[in-house]
Amino acid sequence: MRPDDDNMRHFKRYLVTSALPYANGPLHIGHLAGAYLSADVYVRFQRLMGKDILFICGSDEHGAAITIKAMKEGLSPQEIVDKYHTLFEDTFQKMGISFDIYHRTSSPLHHETSQSFFKKLYDKKEFSEQESEQYFDEKAGQFLADRYIKGNCPKCNFDGAYGDQCENCGTSLSPNELIHPKSMLSGETPVLKKTKHWYLPLDKYEGWLREWIETGYLNHKEYHDPNDWKNHVLGQCKSWLDSGLQPRAMTRDLDWGVDVPHQIPGHEGKKLYVWMDAPIGYISATKQWALDHKKDWKKYWQSEDSALIHFIGKDNIVFHCLIFPAILKAHGDYILPFNVPANQFMNLEGDKISTSRNWAVWVHEYLEDIPNKQDELRYTMIKNMPEQKDSEFTWKGYQDAVNNELVNNLANFVNRVVVLTHKFYGGKVPKFDEGAEFTGPEDQYEDSYHDSEMLRLYDDIYEVTQSIREYKFKDALKGLMEISSKGNQILQFNEPWKTIKDEPERVKAVMNLVLQYTAAIRVLIYPFLPFTSDKITAILQLPPLKQNGDLVKMMNALSEGKPVIKAGHVIGDPNHLFTKIDDEVISEQIQKLQQKEKMKDGNKVDEHKHEPVKETIQFEDFQKIDLRIATIVAAEAVPKADKLLKLSLNLGFETRTVVSGIAQHYKPEELIGKQVVLVANLAHVL
Repeated sequence: MRPDDDNMRHFKRYLVTSALPYANGPLHIGHLAGAYLSADVYVRFQRLMGKDILFICGSDEHGAAITIKAMKEGLSPQEIVDKYHTLFEDTFQKMGISFDIYHRTSSPLHHETSQSFFKKLYDKKEFSEQESEQYFDEKAGQFLADRYIKGNCPKCNFDGAYGDQCENCGTSLSPNELIHPKSMLSGETPVLKKTKHWYLPLDKYEGWLREWIETGYLNHKEYHDPNDWKNHVLGQCKSWLDSGLQPRAMTRDLDWGVDVPHQIPGHEGKKLYVWMDAPIGYISATKQWALDHKKDWKKYWQSEDSALIHFIGKDNIVFHCLIFPAILKAHGDYILPFNVPANQFMNLEGDKISTSRNWAVWVHEYLEDIPNKQDELRYTMIKNMPEQKDSEFTWKGYQDAVNNELVNNLANFVNRVVVLTHKFYGGKVPKFDEGAEFTGPEDQYEDSYHDSEMLRLYDDIYEVTQSIREYKFKDALKGLMEISSKGNQILQFNEPWKTIKDEPERVKAVMNLVLQYTAAIRVLIYPFLPFTSDKITAILQLPPLKQNGDLVKMMNALSEGKPVIKAGHVIGDPNHLFTKIDDEVISEQIQKLQQKEKMKDGNKVDEHKHEPVKETIQFEDFQKIDLRIATIVAAEAVPKADKLLKLSLNLGFETRTVVSGIAQHYKPEELIGKQVVLVANLAHVL
């Protein structure tokens, strides 16, 4: 198969979107892992394959949460969105997220586009106008948007659930489902009051939505292959469909957002609902890009030979797979998504990322605290990407990935190749006898150098490209690192530093091969670690990648046994791609994370909020407790228990065995010799 002969070859162009980040707070690592790095890898890869691909994103700048944030900070909503939009742009740019345009929903073009969309659906009589009871804050004198209401989740009883979603269990909600609802404007219990809104009849579309989701076909035309969609995406959609879709209001009583078009009777005081506004931001951003570059935006949104792909987190699956497609289909002129490869959630140090508890690694702070290590974070995020299930980021895992994989594997390989090339050949790529044989990682090759090794390298690269096409970015990154490992093995097995005098032709063949590996890695690594690719390009003194089919050209050359880097080319001096992360850096970040959790908006958070102080005891009760200092002399994991460690404690006069729930914070070997406080007279628990 040719390198550019993939399962999407019938599409002339791609439109890729990443979920619009909400402009009421900075980006954290969960955002990167959820919707932005996966999309960036995919887009950079397709550019290297020579595809016509457009990468769209922008700030989501409307809604109740913006106004709540503005009230807290004493700013206007526009000042809040300006602040975070600027921070988003800077953070994405520094992390190498290669959007073709990063737009914003507060732009006049977006307001115009959203209103036009709404008006088209209104004119087609797709909406129904319904009167309903919604929560009203009598003290504030206004209706409450979903995000203006908090209460207990009916599913998990979390006491901070919003009127549209519980951020603890992820359940989508309506305000009426909340237990003990409270207004976030006044803190008062809201009352129900009648109001009118325009509803999109999702129940009317349920039949074709089910056909499209489950079969990929609609009106005998193929839109996608369900086998290519992730199981949890299809599962969530089918669950909603099986529960029966209900009409959904497309307008809200708000004072910050896109106005309902003034031509529509009763528009006064009404704004577009976020899901009638935000996803249309993809379209308005495309329009702006087209205006800036004198292109036709309609080809990407309205042509059947274009593929629309949404990269999102799992909390946005229903909106991108059911609600937005329903809006597009109701309009009538737009294509439907080809795929929605949603990721699940990334946790942090054994707990869910929580902005309310400040339990997060903020990306802009990482860039300040650990400068010039964007690719180190990209690598760790992609390696642990929550593609099929929730994953976890730990600072120790980050350190291990950098030190043991990037430094000891990739950087070590490239550095050895460059140093030896300078030592043996003055920095010039050696020419060799094509009949020369040498030892490889698997066997003694009998075929010629071109017929075996170049084709094997091609096969390995092809496997990586297939994984990317299938949205398996973790597998693709693993395959890339295995290519680097094979390069190291070729050097290690052949030991050119020992055989250069006795077998000079053999060493030339070996060194030429590992230089081909290095030159190939600098192209293949570009989607994952673009800054590292640029460094390798500079070391090899090769032209910058043009992203117009560089990978296809390289793979075609390899498939024909032709070199990636030609004999006689002079490379530059060695330069370390990565440096090890010291323990002190990791300790500082862990301490910072623990301290930040205690602060929210500059105020100390009650650390016992989720663990209330136990019932008061008398001094006589306290006197009964026998506290002893003990030394840990042995520690081991408890089988089938993720959180427990079995500890042997030396009290000086005897040894006790206890079980402690600290396995997620300490490794057994780290505890030997440490002292702990033991309640020596605590009764045994069976």
